[in-house]
Amino acid sequence: MPINSPFTRFAKKTSTYTGRPATFIIAVLVIVVWACTGPLFGFSDTWQLVINTGTTIITFLMVFLIQNTQNRDTEALQIKLDEIIRAIGTANNALLDLEEMDDDELDRIREEYAVLARKEREGKV
Repeated sequence: MPINSPFTRFAKKTSTYTGRPATFIIAVLVIVVWACTGPLFGFSDTWQLVINTGTTIITFLMVFLIQNTQNRDTEALQIKLDEIIRAIGTANNALLDLEEMDDDELDRIREEYAVLARKEREGKV
């Protein structure tokens, strides 16, 4: 099934490219070139503002792109886990869609499983 949304395609490609070693090397080279030009510009406020503004803008935009990709990946993972739980006959189907529960309910369920794990380790189940 192809990705239809232009933003989704853009976010996925951007996050893929920005995670590559070559992109990191390019970023390091930009910083090195900027640092080397410091004496040329007398380490002026404008010289510093260029890198500060550039990195701030890139960081601001990347947060949204990475979050979009992360949200999509997490949602897909949750669906896959739900299908595994549903498909296993002895699984507890009440665990489907746990990500929609509030923190108190999740803590209660987590404690139930912690108790089961302790009992299992002690050989009492």
